Amino acid sequence: MGNQEIIDRDTYRKIKKMNRVELTNFILKYGDELLGEQGKTIDLPAIETELSKIKGIGGKRLEEIMVVIEKFLDV
Repeated sequence: MGNQEIIDRDTYRKIKKMNRVELTNFILKYGDELLGEQGKTIDLPAIETELSKIKGIGGKRLEEIMVVIEKFLDV
């Protein structure tokens, strides 16, 4: 991925204002779009790393988000 911008500034601002349910839905939708573009693989550690970079998402919240993502992916 290098220096490629993954989330633009407007999307980042929207994410900061989301509650847990909205964020979960956003992540799942975003993941579905990635799967459609790249095939049927998803790198969970990479997702976790990128989510941890978002200001306002601490370790505990990140764990909760990853549990939901893994649940929907049947991991």
